[in-house]
Amino acid sequence: MTSDARSLSPLEQREKRAIALRMREQGYTYRAIGEAVGVHLRTVAHWVAIAEHQGKEAAIEGGQRGSLPGERRSLSSEQESLIRTLLLDTMPDQLKLDFALWTRDAVRALIALHCGFQMPIRTVGEYLKRWGYTPQRPLKRAYQQKPEAIKRWLETEYPKIEQRAKAEGGEIHWGDETGLRSDSHAGRSYAPAGRTPVREVSGSRFATNMISTVTNRGKLRFMLYRETMTAVVLIRFLGRLIRDTSGRKVFLVLDNLRVHHSKKVKAWLEGRRERIEVFFLPAYAPELNPDEYLNGDLKHQVRSGPSLKSRDALEGRVRSVMRRLQSKPERIRSYFRHPKIAYAA
Repeated sequence: MTSDARSLSPLEQREKRAIALRMREQGYTYRAIGEAVGVHLRTVAHWVAIAEHQGKEAAIEGGQRGSLPGERRSLSSEQESLIRTLLLDTMPDQLKLDFALWTRDAVRALIALHCGFQMPIRTVGEYLKRWGYTPQRPLKRAYQQKPEAIKRWLETEYPKIEQRAKAEGGEIHWGDETGLRSDSHAGRSYAPAGRTPVREVSGSRFATNMISTVTNRGKLRFMLYRETMTAVVLIRFLGRLIRDTSGRKVFLVLDNLRVHHSKKVKAWLEGRRERIEVFFLPAYAPELNPDEYLNGDLKHQVRSGPSLKSRDALEGRVRSVMRRLQSKPERIRSYFRHPKIAYAA
């Protein structure tokens, strides 16, 4: 918790600064130091900057806030290019900065590291706005993901599937499972500052599951189920899928969920090779599956409606949303315009 250091005596303020600088010398992060002495991490960064430019004693003594040497300077075009490249190609921890994401504070630290001066935080925000950068929720990528497997899929494996499907008059489907819960996060609602909106929800929890496939032509197929995903459930869906393709062979792309590789599923597929074949994405690469974008679309629409009181109501809304999406093939095709999915368009 931070406190207003101005309410402290000059001696107490100097002690805070001395402790902070000593902790920084010992390798503590700005955030850890701020929490220890009760100030914001930007305040700690400012003290450290004064110590670097004017000496440790000047930083401990403090004084009237003023611009440090190099503050309020602009970036040259070369520096802008460098910073923008680093923001696109790296994350802060890769550069040994004390941040997990590219916040304004992190960008300010990046500029200090590579350009040699402390830019005011407001100016950092102005640069980000000028570059067209906006705060966004990052996509998650598993650290187990193997870049060489991704490269092989994009350059070799998927093109072969595509060629075979075209030669055999088949249809490539992308499949995935998802779960929907009654107590999941329901989005945001505007309200006056300091008055958090309240949304009434059912006190009981309920959920349902869905398996679906999409094609780059805009076709969507789905099935709801209440039990966990098993070989029996998967085979039930696959049977429905091949009955619905007018005799065209299905080339189905799935992730590496264990049940997808089960002996029972393999045996069922082996007896129907002329109707359906299953292929697997590289491990830990959901961003390569267009059906993941359908799942996000579905959940957004389900959560944006009125509160649900029962599992039947939840399933009814899911079916309603999915049938509406089925009637809009152009929306399904739009998932394939995402940069990560364009290879499958």
